[in-house]
Amino acid sequence: MFIPLKQPRALERMRESGRIVAEAYEILAEHIRPGVKLKDLDQRIENHLAKRGALPLYKGYRGNPPSHPPFPGVICASVNEEICHGLPDDRILEEGDIVGIDIGLRYRGYCGDACRTFAVGKISTEAQRLLEIAETCLEVGIAAAQYGNYLHDIGMDIHNYADTQGVSVVREWGGHGVGKTLHEPPSVSHVRQLGRGPKLKPGMVFTIEPMINAGDYDWLMLDDGWTVVTKDGSLSAQFEHTIAVTNNGPEILTKL
Repeated sequence: MFIPLKQPRALERMRESGRIVAEAYEILAEHIRPGVKLKDLDQRIENHLAKRGALPLYKGYRGNPPSHPPFPGVICASVNEEICHGLPDDRILEEGDIVGIDIGLRYRGYCGDACRTFAVGKISTEAQRLLEIAETCLEVGIAAAQYGNYLHDIGMDIHNYADTQGVSVVREWGGHGVGKTLHEPPSVSHVRQLGRGPKLKPGMVFTIEPMINAGDYDWLMLDDGWTVVTKDGSLSAQFEHTIAVTNNGPEILTKL
């Protein structure tokens, strides 16, 4: 598997892109509350990207195959049992909801990509526990992305931790390399694989974005062609960062 290595200039550009993504989450944290319409959150982030001179990556994205309907928003907004790729539509957030917001952008030729799941007002103990476990799964995955380790160590450590917490990790949706385009090699699994995969080297850049379900890991695609939901209706939460492998450990690029 050929995995492109980013040179120092490219990494600096990706830090800039990641910083704009992180700023967007600071804005969202101030505005996600009961009574807010998802479409209004989408507009706020579209305005932020325009102000910073960044281009949204998701709006109009068709995925695969090219006949796939174009994604309608700047953000993905996945509520409660929605695992990923939820539409930022006219739905209004309610007290007790959780909402995962995924943001992708391109700035000065390089991409930034991250996701964070927010509590909407006061949420249940079950939902709060799921958010904490999901965020820890991301932290465990990042900690495994050490120079000299192997790619599949990331998924193994995430999966092992999730098993101790009685939650499940979504199998088919994983992380990916990122650079000048949103999706580059490698594919990053969040579950155990046969073998350890390629060795991690400084300059590799990819996302780690485990999707954690309170119930079973099986999923369904809704008729809109985008929204992925848990098959059993259980809650799902996701946290994601873009990271770079360095000689001194993994560097999180999508943070302030």
